Amino acid sequence: MADVRQRSGALGDLWNESSHDSSVVDASEATTLLGAGTEDANGGAHNDHARKDSWAGYADFEGVPWWNKPSVWWLLFPYAVFTLALGGSMVPKLNLIIALICKRYFTDRSAADPAFAFQPVIPGGNNPQCTETPEVLRMVATFTMVLNILIGILSSLSAPKLGALSDRYGRKRMMALCSAGGVVSEIITIAAATYPESIHYNWLIFGAFFDGLTGSFTAGSVLSHAYAADCTPPSKRSVAIGYLHSCLFTGLAFGPLLAGYFVEWTGSLLSIFYVTLGCHVFFIFVMLFVTPESLSRKRQLIAREKHAAEQAALAPAPEWYSSPVPGAKYIGKAIHSIRTSNPLAPLTILFPKGPGTKRLRRNLLVLALIDTAILGAGMSSGTVIILYTEKVFHWGNFESSRFLSLVSTVRVFVLMGIFPIINYIFRTRPAARRRRESGVVLVEKNAGADDLDIWIMRTALISDVVGMIGYIFVRTSPLFVLCAVIAAFGGLGSATIQASLSKHVPAERVGQLLGAIGLLHSLARVVAPMLFNGLFAITVSTFPQAFFVLLASIFATATLASFFVRPHVYMTEDEVLVTDDSPGHGSNHARQSALEDDELIPNM
Repeated sequence: MADVRQRSGALGDLWNESSHDSSVVDASEATTLLGAGTEDANGGAHNDHARKDSWAGYADFEGVPWWNKPSVWWLLFPYAVFTLALGGSMVPKLNLIIALICKRYFTDRSAADPAFAFQPVIPGGNNPQCTETPEVLRMVATFTMVLNILIGILSSLSAPKLGALSDRYGRKRMMALCSAGGVVSEIITIAAATYPESIHYNWLIFGAFFDGLTGSFTAGSVLSHAYAADCTPPSKRSVAIGYLHSCLFTGLAFGPLLAGYFVEWTGSLLSIFYVTLGCHVFFIFVMLFVTPESLSRKRQLIAREKHAAEQAALAPAPEWYSSPVPGAKYIGKAIHSIRTSNPLAPLTILFPKGPGTKRLRRNLLVLALIDTAILGAGMSSGTVIILYTEKVFHWGNFESSRFLSLVSTVRVFVLMGIFPIINYIFRTRPAARRRRESGVVLVEKNAGADDLDIWIMRTALISDVVGMIGYIFVRTSPLFVLCAVIAAFGGLGSATIQASLSKHVPAERVGQLLGAIGLLHSLARVVAPMLFNGLFAITVSTFPQAFFVLLASIFATATLASFFVRPHVYMTEDEVLVTDDSPGHGSNHARQSALEDDELIPNM
């Protein structure tokens, strides 16, 4: 790394003029770094990427046929199906839970009081006897809270593990595993809906257990972002992750609508769960047999070696765990791992130690907390916003559905229409101009967030603040919708932050880092609904806008925090993060992590 910097020192002035997150070397050096084996300018053969900006990630799949070359485009369609299944099953599953609990409640009450009569409960039908019974609604609220908390807690434990494992064994198998939990959950849901007299609705908790154990949607989302980071150069990574976010918003917007039409067409609420099950199976099949792996064998082996070095630096297992009894070794390792495990240990990647890591640590923490705040607010505010509009503007299901579809459509348009144009104007065209003027190849690498990333993030957060402040003061439907459209531009923020985080660490640590972000996301799924829903329940009769005051305060704080993020701060590829007080310090199997000042790009 130091040699590359010395060789590129003569081009330091050119680097300073650029906000591009690439290092600059001459064409022959770029070819050498990429490992393409091309000759010099007089030799004849040249790398295909030598005519454009180069990136070390291209070398891993040089000469591979297109059907085995990873790209974010391989992921968009199956991920869209995955998100459609998520969005389409949310409302039907809630209605099914209401019907199952209601039927069980009335059946038990009838068994205790033979004189009690009730109307039959039809899953998916109009059951006013259920929604008008406070005891049933209370049981539904408690049951759904248990499901959400269980999934949130388990996914907070499994998402970081799956992210770190994906660094060592590939992304697509871990993404398939995430959907496997959904398969088990849907099978249990179908069984409980088909045989409600024999299978108690509490079995849905067992389905939620498997869903959370395999990471649920949280792990699937961060792993898909890691896949996009693996096969997309830093200059285009925000746009690629923005495409995945647009798939998510499309699924959440049109999934319920398509599910509603499908249930009406088939006349059965149960049919949508078969479709959801099919979507999960389709996603698993495509991930395992169609989508190319984004991590090359070389990258996986590098990650495994670094993981082995870190494990060697930890306290060894007691000697009695190494018993010659068959299987005792593996059982002992598992017991030792459980006894020494720390649920928050995955977050240590956000706290790199050593001289010169202050700016890196600050960037990682600020970006992670901002991203968690955005996700928590986004996933928890939708229900409360609908309740607010129904109370203040007297909207019905049609108006609420149209409102959600409009907001999601604007987010998709911003991410798939405006975002690529911004990236082209401020990254692609300037890079092409610098390449023509200098005659050198720009070799892209993970070199931290650049100025464009930071200003897009700040602009997105400001749009959220403006939208939330508007929610507080407007009292008419058109102005409320206008504020929602303004806030929808904040969709740029999360995609940009995810991409920026991936550019702070080397390629073999992207899954580990995004897995730690997944842990924070899972905790936000547990804490945020209780905070936001509880505040709205307390203030709904006195000052219902208090919820928007809280949201505006959170986004304003995030906006201020974004000004502490510094561009071009990154971790080098040859560093292993090991705690200073690890017992293996100084051993031949692991070395101390020391990110020196010269490992942070000094030109700021």
